[in-house]
Amino acid sequence: MAGRGDPPEGTPEGLPGGEDEYRSVVFDEAFVRAAHLQEFSARERMGGEHAEAVRSRPSSWEGRSGSRQALMLVLLILLAFGTAIYLGVRNPYQPPVDLRAEPLRTTVVPLAPQGPVVGGLPDRLFDHSPVAEYRKGAAGINFPVAGRTTHFAESQVVAALSIAKEYLVASSLEPDVLSGVTVRPARLLLDPDQLEQFDRSVEAPADDGRHALAAWLVRFDPRQAVLADPAVRVQGTLRFEETGPDTLDVTADHTYTYALRPAARGAGPVGQASLFTVHREVHFRFDPEDLRMHRAELVTSTVEAGPQACGADTTGSLKPLLAGARAPEAGGGPLVTDPYATGRPAAPSLCGALAPGAQPSL
Repeated sequence: MAGRGDPPEGTPEGLPGGEDEYRSVVFDEAFVRAAHLQEFSARERMGGEHAEAVRSRPSSWEGRSGSRQALMLVLLILLAFGTAIYLGVRNPYQPPVDLRAEPLRTTVVPLAPQGPVVGGLPDRLFDHSPVAEYRKGAAGINFPVAGRTTHFAESQVVAALSIAKEYLVASSLEPDVLSGVTVRPARLLLDPDQLEQFDRSVEAPADDGRHALAAWLVRFDPRQAVLADPAVRVQGTLRFEETGPDTLDVTADHTYTYALRPAARGAGPVGQASLFTVHREVHFRFDPEDLRMHRAELVTSTVEAGPQACGADTTGSLKPLLAGARAPEAGGGPLVTDPYATGRPAAPSLCGALAPGAQPSL
């Protein structure tokens, strides 16, 4: 007998729907979930002519993969940020240190001749004086062997020596500076903290240990004397020393000898020139910012210059005694001073006596 629900004659053979045909097909839960479709809304279906009517839901594995990628991205950003902070703290190339410059301390000592000033032709005077073997101009300002210090590289030491030499040339050898036309070449090389002091020394020089123009630069009174020979004779030394983690000091100790003649033609012996000697010891100080900005700080400057009269005001322009002249007070001060002797303490007196050997021997 046929079962309930089956046709009386049984299921026809060869027709679909037989139990044997679908017996091997199993619709488990995973299959059904994977085949689940989500229908787009009417608005989404109107988005385009070829828009799909349905979209598949992302599987749970794909969702976990996206979260993992986002987490990794956040971790990479945090790692990069932390590394940047660490390198910033540990970076050895810190911004240059800029220390405030102290006021320059000045000393100017005139040297009075003990007899008449020797006169003659410039070449003859040079050849018969201690400067016979001196070099001319900037060639007489030589560098020592430069090397690195504890906190300054060799290149920084060379830069400090170069700036010091440039200042010495600008303040002791520049013709327009010597003649009083300008002070600009020297001023351009100064630390900005010292410009006010320098300007006051130019405008109102004073013998107060701070504002003697003759300690900043060499200037002759243009109404009294001019160069008879533009080739100044120079000799001396440059020394460098690290005085702190951020300070490099350079000491310049040089003697400059100038051939001068009277500013007014016909004044004094005809065709006669005379020698004028300036011994300058300048102490420079540099910090890393000074080297970067190509400028110098002057710490101390001591000048011994003659022949001059002891009573002359030499805080501004130097006032040389020229050929044939005598000092009002022969012998000057109690201490005989040789301006060609470098590497020694400067005369502490207000005036010195020019050593006889400093004059040409004609």
